[in-house]
Amino acid sequence: MAQFNSYIDYIDTDFWRNLCLSRGELRHYDKGDEFITAGSVGRCIGYVDSGALKYVCFSSDGTSHVIGLEFAGHFVCDFPGSLYRQKSRCSIIATVPCEIYCVPATIVAEMMQSDSKVKEVVENTTRELFNTVYDRLVDLCSKTPQQRYDELISRDPDLFELFSLKDIASLLNITPTHLSRLRKK
Repeated sequence: MAQFNSYIDYIDTDFWRNLCLSRGELRHYDKGDEFITAGSVGRCIGYVDSGALKYVCFSSDGTSHVIGLEFAGHFVCDFPGSLYRQKSRCSIIATVPCEIYCVPATIVAEMMQSDSKVKEVVENTTRELFNTVYDRLVDLCSKTPQQRYDELISRDPDLFELFSLKDIASLLNITPTHLSRLRKK
């Protein structure tokens, strides 16, 4: 089965996991806690040891929109913005209690300057994250809600255990009512 976040299949996950485990600090996030707040600079890159998080952006009227999901065994951050001290355009929020090994983004940024291997890993990760986001945009424009739902569930049939119906509907850009109908088919 393909990873929920396709970039995971193409990046050096061992590098990110090992970096966070060896140089990071284990932090606990309760459901609803923000790992990063929209409009602030992300200070950490994290390896999600347990739990799940959602990436949320806000429209001008304050409506929240889920634009991504992250799981245990993956890394989490406002990437690559945190490395370049850019303000995040989204919040990253725990949907269930999480344990995350957090390494300061400044450490990775410094490593990029002195180690070409680290710079290469960061460049590859950035490229693969872009490809994942671009694929989601293309799917949003070219596939039906049913097709997007079927593909989503095929990648993680247990999605509803970690994320609310409302969050999954938002990710699919449909209403929760529409999603309920798709689930019954």
